[in-house]
Amino acid sequence: MSDPIPHPNDPLHGITLEKVLTRMVEAHGWERLADQIQIRCFMFDPTIKSSLTFLRKTPWARKKLEDWYVYEVTRGWISREG
Repeated sequence: MSDPIPHPNDPLHGITLEKVLTRMVEAHGWERLADQIQIRCFMFDPTIKSSLTFLRKTPWARKKLEDWYVYEVTRGWISREG
């Protein structure tokens, strides 16, 4: 199976929420994520699993994380691939 082809109008095309979260944690750490997006699952005992559960149920928090990710990827600050 080949890698997904990026869709020109959607920089998140083919990227899972888990991949977005993992890349942001690798790039910034939980503390910085908690500073930028003040949600309990980033502040207290953060895990990928608990954060994914919350983000999937909370559209505004997911949008903030995805928007931040897209901003950094489009500027080349973090890699889309990971």
